[in-house]
Amino acid sequence: MKIFKPLGILLALVVAIAFPLLFPNPAVTTIAIFTLIFAAATTGWNIFSGYTGYISLGHAAYFGVGGYALAIMCQDWKIPGGYQPFWFVPLAGLIAAIVAIPLGIVALRVRRHTFVVITIAIFFIMQLLAYNLRGLTNGSIGVSLPIPLDWSGDFFNFPFYYATLIVLLIALVIAWWVRNSKYGLGLLAIRDDEDRALGLGVNTGPSKLVAFVISAFIVGMVGAIWSYFVGSIYPPTGFDATFDVGVVLMAYLGGMGTLSGPLLGALLLETAQQYFTLQYGANGYYLVVYGALFLVVMLLLPRGIVPTLNERWNKIQYARNRQQAASNVAVVALSTPSSSANSEKKEGINL
Repeated sequence: MKIFKPLGILLALVVAIAFPLLFPNPAVTTIAIFTLIFAAATTGWNIFSGYTGYISLGHAAYFGVGGYALAIMCQDWKIPGGYQPFWFVPLAGLIAAIVAIPLGIVALRVRRHTFVVITIAIFFIMQLLAYNLRGLTNGSIGVSLPIPLDWSGDFFNFPFYYATLIVLLIALVIAWWVRNSKYGLGLLAIRDDEDRALGLGVNTGPSKLVAFVISAFIVGMVGAIWSYFVGSIYPPTGFDATFDVGVVLMAYLGGMGTLSGPLLGALLLETAQQYFTLQYGANGYYLVVYGALFLVVMLLLPRGIVPTLNERWNKIQYARNRQQAASNVAVVALSTPSSSANSEKKEGINL
């Protein structure tokens, strides 16, 4: 059974690489790009909130910082459209991570609901700064990014797809390493009982801050790719509250604290949202669906799809093992009298 897991991962990777070649329709690849964007963002968010239990509703701030960072670099450094802006995506993520350090130090001084409120306040502060720092962000006018004029319409989505896929793979590798390391065990201990973890020697403050900064770094890179793909960034789009709602819902739907949960949540929700947007227009009805789905998930699947399926599979396996053990005991019990009778019969013949 252990061989099926790496084979499944390899098959999923092959399918992801070949997807735009098999389905080159620009509408389909556009949906795939946005799905990968949210899958990477949700994976980054999950590294902090899923592993520590601190629910952040302000990661759109780092998404916007990454997007603005790449846009300003392209504008001030005269970076032409094409492949060159992709090389600055890690730098945009690094800028978002640097911004997250002082903000994380402030926010992580509190816990639970107070932390959630502070992250929301940080998000709105960053959005207001984007409106008012006109010398840097151009205010409500926004910042435009270079357009790759050499790319044809059929080819345009391909570089963005593979660039986003690379960021997603980096996020998954980091999430896997954190989940299976001693550092990750400390984060899970913080999620279960922070006071007890502190008593057991876990350095809770720096551990949470490092996870927070790593999460911001990934989300910042995602924001940079998104802004380049869209072609411009404005305060209400770069710092969008619905981004946080979508990321949190995807993580809850798939399963917080798991590797595959954010992927599954993004695949289900973002694909459906983009499809309905293309079919019926951006009328905002998906926000109502988001709210309804959030209630359904919290009521019926509070742990998410992946943990719920794992739990049920373990129950089935446990029941099957008990049934097998009971049948083995029954076979042994039935065979024991027969053996005794045969031995008595042989002894009688010998006499």
